[in-house]
Amino acid sequence: MCAWRCEMRALATAVGVLGLICAVGVARAFGQNQLSPDAPRPIDAAESLWAEELTSMEVRDAIRGGTTTIIIGTGGVEQNGPYVAGGKHNYVLQTVLPYIARAIGHALIAPIVKFVPEGNIEPKPSGHMQYAGTISLEPATYEALLSDICRSYKVHGFTDIVLIGDSGGNQTGMQRVADALNQKWSAERARVHYLPEYYTEDQWSYAFLKTLGITQIDKTPPDGEPQDQPTAWRNGIHDDVYYEAQIAVQDPRLIRMEQRTKAGLFTLHGVDLAPIEKTVEIGRKLAAYRAEITAKAFEASKRKLR
Repeated sequence: MCAWRCEMRALATAVGVLGLICAVGVARAFGQNQLSPDAPRPIDAAESLWAEELTSMEVRDAIRGGTTTIIIGTGGVEQNGPYVAGGKHNYVLQTVLPYIARAIGHALIAPIVKFVPEGNIEPKPSGHMQYAGTISLEPATYEALLSDICRSYKVHGFTDIVLIGDSGGNQTGMQRVADALNQKWSAERARVHYLPEYYTEDQWSYAFLKTLGITQIDKTPPDGEPQDQPTAWRNGIHDDVYYEAQIAVQDPRLIRMEQRTKAGLFTLHGVDLAPIEKTVEIGRKLAAYRAEITAKAFEASKRKLR
């Protein structure tokens, strides 16, 4: 029995050593076959404003060519009434961020941060978390995620890191992350620009929509308040022409155009959304308007932080 045990121990040791040798060999071979981060790009670069659609070489060469601004948009997944998909804020960002990148210039767009604080998860859900389909992050989780994203872009050479949020609950965390990183990087060139103006200036583009002849009516306003005012809620639902028009630029199915038309409900707060081409054009005008606001805020932030 002792001899058998000794043989088994010897065999196990031999297998372990062999495995280690193989692992080291594979690691060395993999390292030898890896492209250098400075390897030349063998083909022409593709064109996209979205960093995740580019190869590592394309991003690297864009930075070397002067594209040193990266825009990080935070959205969310939450309830938005009976007509609009839960990713409302993310779809708005898909529409507006390219407009912002072009308005700023020499900028790429980071993957949208789709998960944000939406209320308490447990023991008793609060806020949007009371509704099915909502995903919420703890504030600390959200801030850690944003911080790591910013740090990742900074280490590769982006010097202007822009934070914008399409939802109210996103704002505080972005401000905290920007303040912390700017303090940490005070002796370096990189800066984080939290731009609240994207969200707060002419909030929901209320005044701008008025110039387009659009007035939204809340038939059930809080006591003593007018039916026509800028607000996140009207007629009991968390929805607005501001959002639906920009989402329609991506896909009218996301605002349930077909089903609402069939039910005679393709209106919102007294505004007729048909024909869809009209609503899509409003969405494009809204995106251009928000981009103009954001670009001005970015220039002001650069003057302030440098």
